[in-house]
Amino acid sequence: MKKAILTIGLLILSNVFMTFAWYGHLKFKQMSWFSNLGLVSIILISWGVALFEYSAQVPANRIGFIGNGGPFNLWQLKVIQEVITLVVFTAFTIFFFKEEPFKTNHFIGFGFLILAVYFIFKK
Repeated sequence: MKKAILTIGLLILSNVFMTFAWYGHLKFKQMSWFSNLGLVSIILISWGVALFEYSAQVPANRIGFIGNGGPFNLWQLKVIQEVITLVVFTAFTIFFFKEEPFKTNHFIGFGFLILAVYFIFKK
């Protein structure tokens, strides 16, 4: 149970960094000291943020993988990560991109992802 919680915690942390690396730069134009940066600079900043993502993602997979004494197989790790990714992305989008509404079809799609988790974990 401890490894499962640690794995999920690290995956959440990893996905927070990943979301900021992949989508955070879209808000840079609103920040005066980022507004004039070119694409190469934005890529380098995103890589810097992604380093922290990998610093949590790799240990999460190593700790959580059943082949290393963890509780999850590869399929389960991947589905857990995808669900966490969408939850973190949704929170990020609602908080930082208020102009992007959360719609009924998004909610329905997440329901199907929950079903995917059910089926992946079903013995």
